[in-house]
Amino acid sequence: MSASAYRFRDLLQERAYIRFWATRLLGTAGQQMLMVAVGWQMYELTGSAWDLGLVGLYQFLPALLLALVAGHVADRLHRGRIVAACLMSQAMVAVTLVLATQGHWVGRDLLLGLSVLLGMARAFQMPAQQALTPMLVPAPMLPRAMAFASAGQQAAVIGGPALGGLVFVAGAAAVYAACTALFVTGCVLIARLRYAHAPAPREPVSAQTLLAGVRFIWQRKPVLGAVSLDLFAVLLGGAVALLPIFARDILHTGPWGLGLLRSAPALGALCTSVVLTRWPLERRVGRTLLGAVALFGVATLVFGLSRSLWLSLVALAVTGGADMVSVVVRQTLVQLETPDAMRGRVSAVNSVFIGASNQLGEFESGATAALLGPVGAVVLGGVGTVAVALLWLRLFPSLAGRDRIGG
Repeated sequence: MSASAYRFRDLLQERAYIRFWATRLLGTAGQQMLMVAVGWQMYELTGSAWDLGLVGLYQFLPALLLALVAGHVADRLHRGRIVAACLMSQAMVAVTLVLATQGHWVGRDLLLGLSVLLGMARAFQMPAQQALTPMLVPAPMLPRAMAFASAGQQAAVIGGPALGGLVFVAGAAAVYAACTALFVTGCVLIARLRYAHAPAPREPVSAQTLLAGVRFIWQRKPVLGAVSLDLFAVLLGGAVALLPIFARDILHTGPWGLGLLRSAPALGALCTSVVLTRWPLERRVGRTLLGAVALFGVATLVFGLSRSLWLSLVALAVTGGADMVSVVVRQTLVQLETPDAMRGRVSAVNSVFIGASNQLGEFESGATAALLGPVGAVVLGGVGTVAVALLWLRLFPSLAGRDRIGG
């Protein structure tokens, strides 16, 4: 059966999937609120674009170092319980930030140290989450399930920063307390998740088993092209780490404006994911993917040159919509072409690409902004993203010529 053979209401009847969907909604909202508060506090404490970039770098490094181990764990243990443990770890970080803020001992080093702990938790959470989704729905329903999951995630990314910006009026501690509640609720939901879990055959831990995901992606050029395209496009074009600077110094707004700016890409992504949930991509997925990445770069360029809050919001919304096409195509492609016994390890490698494009992209933005200024860094990134889309058209013809997402 094709994806279009299943209706949306069929997806809503998959109770385990809906419980998982709600968990991701709560966890993502908590993560977004947390990063709004951490970013604003860091910039208030140091006034440094470099330090804003370090927050992203310190989250990415643990994901890079622990990726192979995290993937192996996701293929050995109950994936729902892994996600639950990771959410509880993030709740503990949020509690620490509440105490530190109220006790007036929050500082640059503490924020960076807790960023490392957040990176460690997400290193295990992301591959477990990605590998769990295909186990909760029939394979032909997966493209629609991925799009709906992205819709929920982006709704949380919209609501999280906006709510975080509003709650910040009551102080950073109030934001961190709200994050704690969201993480704990998500942990309870996912801990009660039931699905058919067959433990993987016991095999000795070796370089061969740990690197199986790397080999799998390298041998499948359309998959390699898709995940590496996302890596370089968002690495160059991401401007999220610089939003506090644009909000305060260029667009002359406050925490509420920062919340809107952080929510804008998610609004565009939400609209796109709703469309993809209703009408899953069926044909010409390769060309659509490359075109979306080029559009992402153009919209980033417009944001960098804008001096109007509303134009900046529109440009960021377009980047979110374009990026959502990449997310749905890439995630569905990887999961459909990977056997379940290897999904954890393959998802772990994919998570490194995602983390590199996001957290490492934040560091790249901060470092470039320190040299060229925030506007120069964003404009250069937008131009670079368009160039990457054109280059990948030639380097990965099998991806560009991909017609159907399932092969």
